[in-house]
Parts: sequence; C-alpha cells; structure tokens
Amino acid sequence: MSVFVPYCGLPPVPGSESWNFAPTLIGGLAAAGALLLVHAARNPKATRFERLSLAAGWLTLALAFVTPLCNLSVALFSARATQHIVLTLIAAPLIAQGLIERETRFVAWASSGSIFVAAAAFAAVFWFWHSPLAYDETLRDNAVYWLMHFSILGAALALWIAILRVGGLAAFVVVSLTGVQMSLLGAVLTFARAPLYAVHEFTTAPWGLTWLQDQELGGLIMWVPAGLLLTLYSSVALGVWLGRMDAADRVRLKSA
Repeated sequence: MSVFVPYCGLPPVPGSESWNFAPTLIGGLAAAGALLLVHAARNPKATRFERLSLAAGWLTLALAFVTPLCNLSVALFSARATQHIVLTLIAAPLIAQGLIERETRFVAWASSGSIFVAAAAFAAVFWFWHSPLAYDETLRDNAVYWLMHFSILGAALALWIAILRVGGLAAFVVVSLTGVQMSLLGAVLTFARAPLYAVHEFTTAPWGLTWLQDQELGGLIMWVPAGLLLTLYSSVALGVWLGRMDAADRVRLKSA
C-alpha cells in the first residue's frame, strides 16, 4: 500500500526540513514572473515603485512555496497560518500595487463599487479553507491543496486591487473589517477547547508542541501579527483619505 505524500512533502522533524524545487512549481513561478514582466513592459506609465512592488510581490510568493516554510506547513498548522498571512497580506498587496494602473476588465470591476463584495468574498474563502473538513482535505489531496492556494491568493488579489483602486473612506473601512474578521478567526482558533485539524494529530510532537498548542499558536499568528499589519494598512488608508479631504478643501477655498 503506497503512502500518500502531500505536495510539500512528508511532515518533517527538526533538522529535516526541505526546500521545494519541484519542476512544476518552478515552471509555474517562472510563468507568473514572465506574465508580470510582460505587464510591466506594456505599461510604460508604471512608476519605479510599482515595478519594484511587482518584483517584491513575486519574490514573496515564490519564497512562500520554495523555502522550508512549505514543508513545515505539512507538520504544523502554525506554519500554514504563517504561509497564508505571507500570501494574503504581503505578496498580494505588493502584486496588486503593480497591477492597478493597467486598465483591464478585472481592475474596472474592482473599482466599480464592488470593494465590499471583494472583502466579503475574501472573508468567505479564508474562513472556508480554515474550517476543519476543508483544511484537512488539503493535506489528503494535492488538487485540493492547490485549489485552496489559488482561491485564497485570487481572493486576496481581488481585495487588494479593489482597496488600492478605490481608496478613500471605503478602503479604510474594508481594511479595518478585514482585520476584524481575521482576528476573530484567530481568536476562535486560539481559544478552542479542542484541536480541530485531524491531519496534525501526530505531526506536532517532534516540534515540542501538542496538537492543541500548535493550533493556538496558529490562531495567535492570525490574531496578533496579522492584526497589527492590517492595523498599519488601515492607518495608511485613513491617512490617504484625510489627505484627499484636505486637498479637496483647499481646492474649494481657492475657487470660492
């Protein structure tokens, strides 16, 4: 009877973590990088900051899957939570920053008042994939594993493009609400009285954590570091909105 091997490998023990240089992964990352390069080349109005954001976003995305974090996420829910925070709150906004200047149907949709729809969709996708049944299946079926990551990253990109495109008070509200819903999920996982993810029942002990402690740590990562990062983002969004209001007031005073 063959043993199923999750995409990122078998659960490691300390000292046995491995990097992931699977040809399909490297090919996919290369294809994504090429598409981003084509986008940058076809958008001469892009600033240096936007081009650097695209590059940094792609690099962050690559590191989330190539480094031992991928392998460690098979053993520890807390590592998977970290990977998801990196993808949704660092890689996605960086890539979105480099994409928003190009007028596409997708960007037009994101700027048409659907920012709250994007926020709701991201929340639904994020909570679904961190529900016990859905999460466990990602480590039992590699197709489900990739479905999870493509949907989470896609929803995050849609959200950040909408936030960056719309800006103003709506962006501040949506970033704040996103912080609330992610912190709430983190709190639920942190204070759960029983472990929820059966796939980690026997994988956490080598790392000095019980099944429940690993879940609590993952919840804290979603709650505190992610919450602080989103608080920072919301502060920036508020500052931008206030700056726009101040500029508009100055224009009105000059024209009066």
